[in-house]
Amino acid sequence: MVSERAKRVFSFLQADRRSTFRFLESLVRAESPSQIPESQTAVLQLMTDELEDLGFRVRKIAGTKTGGHLLATPHRRARGGPVQVMLGHCDTVWPVGTIETMPVTIRSGRMTGPGIYDMKAGLALMIGAIRALRECRLEPAVTPVVFINSDEEIGSHESKPILARLAKTANRVFVLEPSMGPEGKLKTLRKGVGQFTIRVRGKAAHAGLEPEAGASAILELSRIVQRLFALNDPDRGITVNVGTIDGGVRPNVVAPESSAVADVRVMSMEQARAIEETIHGLQPETPRTKIEVEGGVRTPPLERTPRNRMLWEVAREVGRELGLELEECLAGGGSDGNLTSLYAPTLDGLGAVGGGAHAAHEFIEMDRLIERGALLTLLLASPPLELRT
Repeated sequence: MVSERAKRVFSFLQADRRSTFRFLESLVRAESPSQIPESQTAVLQLMTDELEDLGFRVRKIAGTKTGGHLLATPHRRARGGPVQVMLGHCDTVWPVGTIETMPVTIRSGRMTGPGIYDMKAGLALMIGAIRALRECRLEPAVTPVVFINSDEEIGSHESKPILARLAKTANRVFVLEPSMGPEGKLKTLRKGVGQFTIRVRGKAAHAGLEPEAGASAILELSRIVQRLFALNDPDRGITVNVGTIDGGVRPNVVAPESSAVADVRVMSMEQARAIEETIHGLQPETPRTKIEVEGGVRTPPLERTPRNRMLWEVAREVGRELGLELEECLAGGGSDGNLTSLYAPTLDGLGAVGGGAHAAHEFIEMDRLIERGALLTLLLASPPLELRT
């Protein structure tokens, strides 16, 4: 049965939907590709204005190679009390100018636009939930903190230290990345992601006059590629893909060098360590060749740890309070939640229901956004988790 509290929150968000979607449209129109730092200014300013109006102190953290990041905390907060982090990113994969050929449209209950699903709708959800807490007089026992970075789509290299510091002090982390599938599944398991560059050094020789004097780096690389693909283990969730190869100088020269780049996905840190050991331990089979390996699993998996399961159970209870039966899933790609999960209970995929991430048909389901806003609001209002140290 839907609780009176849930009805009150849902009713407010329904009444406020016009301002929510108007704000979301402004976020989408503020195009913000990762590789153009200055493009982040407008979208971060839009978030700053809304958060300040809601009584938050906003700190803008300058980037060195990025457009910077935003950290917001309420002016009124209990010092020393627990905090909960709402986490999202404002950068997108779409170049400036995409809005001209892929405009914001509303049709049949769907709203489309570049970056709307991944993940500007999640940013709008943050604002809506904070507003609902205030207007519905729900005083959270855990102080809500907002962190938005501008480099998630390119690996969060600059923002990772900030994310780690925040997570270490948090009672829980809510990641507003989009949900999975038409059911709006929450992402309680994400694969860890690695990248390895394998270089082979051989010896050049004329392929017609004295091929025996050479040592083919391409021949050795071909053997390595087969060994890498043999590491795939679908039953255990391990995927290894050699996505690019390069090498050689001319068709009539025995190749003195070659290289390959492999993408690796794993389900656990145990698998990550084993894969790293195997790839870094590759030995040449072709005489007089040498193998050099760089890289590793840099994005840890988001695993179903006991504390993450605890947070998932809270979400299920909140969902039932709203009349929803939440579902969970595995996501093959990583997010900033992979990192925060190392330090704090983390729940991912709380953002919009829709589809087409990074694709020309990117969209969100508008009615489901109101539902997700209610879910986030009540999660923020839930008691602190009792974590064992």
